[in-house]
Parts: sequence; C-alpha cells; structure tokens
Amino acid sequence: MDKNRNGNEAAMDTIIQVKDVSKTFVGKANAVEALRGINLDIHRGEIYGVIGMSGAGKSTLVRCLNFLEKPTEGTVLVEGKDLSALSDKELRQMRTQIAMIFQHFNLLMQRTVLDNICFPLEIIGQKKRAAREKAKELLRIVGLSEKADAYPAQLSGGQKQRVAIARALATNPKILLCDEATSALDPTTTKSILALLKDINEKYGITIIIITHEMAVVQEICTHVAIIDGGSLAETGTVEEVFARPKTAAAKKLVFQNGGNYDEMKGKHCIRIVFKENSSFEPVIGNMVLECKAPANILLADTKDIGGVAHGQMVLQLPEDEITAGKMINYLKERKLEVEELDNYVG
Repeated sequence: MDKNRNGNEAAMDTIIQVKDVSKTFVGKANAVEALRGINLDIHRGEIYGVIGMSGAGKSTLVRCLNFLEKPTEGTVLVEGKDLSALSDKELRQMRTQIAMIFQHFNLLMQRTVLDNICFPLEIIGQKKRAAREKAKELLRIVGLSEKADAYPAQLSGGQKQRVAIARALATNPKILLCDEATSALDPTTTKSILALLKDINEKYGITIIIITHEMAVVQEICTHVAIIDGGSLAETGTVEEVFARPKTAAAKKLVFQNGGNYDEMKGKHCIRIVFKENSSFEPVIGNMVLECKAPANILLADTKDIGGVAHGQMVLQLPEDEITAGKMINYLKERKLEVEELDNYVG
C-alpha cells in the first residue's frame, strides 16, 4: 500500500467523480427513484462521509461507486476511468481497488479468521503461502494476531468488523467503502473501529467513504460530508463548515438532532451559536448576560468532537425587546462566534 502523499497534492487529486447520477428501480407495480442527479468529487486520501436518514438513497449511492448497482443515468469515474465503459474483466479488476465493508460483516462462518482474510487473495490467484503471510500482517494491523485460528462465531461484533477490515485491505485497495460499518456496534466499539479506520487512512493513504445515518460518526473522523435527502444531494462541504453553517433543512435536522421540536419555542428571537476551539472555554454567555443586563434562555446545548477539536453549539432564546436582542447578537458576533438567527423555528 502506498504511503500517504503530500496533503496539498492529495487535495488536488480527484479519485472519484460522480456526474449527474440517477438510479431508478422498476418493479411490477411502480418505479422508485432512489437517486436523482447526484454530483460529487472525492479526492485521494480523504475520509468522506455520506449521511442521510433511512431510505435517503445513501446505500444505493455507495453501491454505484463500484457498479454493484449500475446507474440509470449519469457517470461514475474512478481515477478518470468511466466504469460504464469497462468490460466485465476490467470492472472485476477495478473492484480489487475498491474494497467494501458492511454493517453485518459478511464473514464466511465455516472459515477461520486467517482463512477469511486469505479468501480475496485466493480469488485473484495469489499463492497460499504468500496469502497467509499477507493475512497475518493484516491481522497485526487490525490488532487481532491472537485470533488467527478462531472462527467468526467466537468473536465479538467489534472483532468481526476488524476481520472484515483486514479482509478488505488484502488486495491493497486505493478506496475503502464502508456501508453503515458501525451501525451494529455499541458506542465504545464504534469509537475503536473509527480510530482504526482513521489510522489506516493516515498510514496508507487509502481514500475512505463512510455511509452512515449518524452525524457523530461523520464528526468523529470525516474531513468532508455529503448530505443525501430523498435521493437528492442536499448539501456538501467540509464537516466543520456544515456543522457551523448548515444551510438546508436536511442538514439542520442532522446537526441539531432535536426531533424537530423548534416549533414549540415561544418568542421572537431564537439564535444558534457555534463555539470553536478558541471560544469553547470562555464564559461568553455569562459575560453577554452581564454586559446586556438581560437574561437569555438556553434551549439547546451540545458539544461535538470534529476532527479531534471540540466544537460546541447552543440555541438561545433572546428577550423580545428588539434593541436588547440586537445588542446580544452584536456582542456574540464581536467575539467572532458563528451566529445564526432561527426565525423559521419560532412558533
């Protein structure tokens, strides 16, 4: 596997391009449009999150990236190659460079851990001794050397996913697709798997695409994110940008994760403020109340870890007096906080 390249060079190097991709599933009774006009650029070395609620189309999108599902319309290019133009043999060869891990691991239950990892190497014709040595190296990377002779039924969920990751790495892929890879795991195990994926990305430069419905997963390790809503691309950007300034209703629902209860708030002025590293430890709200000599009601408060940096958000209800509310907003903006007025969420 190639070591990670210079960050500026990687940022300029597009490894996956999705152009106007749509996918329609046609049944006996009706047709379901799972994707509509998706456009994405994913750069080499990124950890790219694709997030959406259940049924949004995100799993269909990830299966279009390796042509397990062929788009009804549009183009998918991997390293500049149009997947629709490849022969079956060329597509099989390309898929050795686009590995995939799944929510339920998909291990072969009758094979040992070591033999599970050897399986993709057997398919491409690698000699048994070389395959076993490679598998042992991969078990060391994922921290399971002592489980080589165990069977999947003897492993925990987190251990099974580590075996699945090792198996996915066996063919030295350039791209790793993770379809809800942590959804079946508890929070502690999820963190350990995400840390492993981040470590693999940093050490080997593998581009990772994570499909999830959990914003916490995206915030934990992703650099960029695309939000899919009803089969359409609602919003894209860096994770920090989308967290600080969500523009669409779909993005706000995922960032706020409040169940849509803003319509119960009473009052004219509700604002959302975002605390970044330089302000998360300052008593900004307390100082604002003292400075403006008026109370503010905290409706929501939350802290997120985005790329290893603490980010916080609050939703405040300000006094109804226009002058006092304006003074509070200006106070916060002067301290270089992100301030968003939530007029649409006030009942």
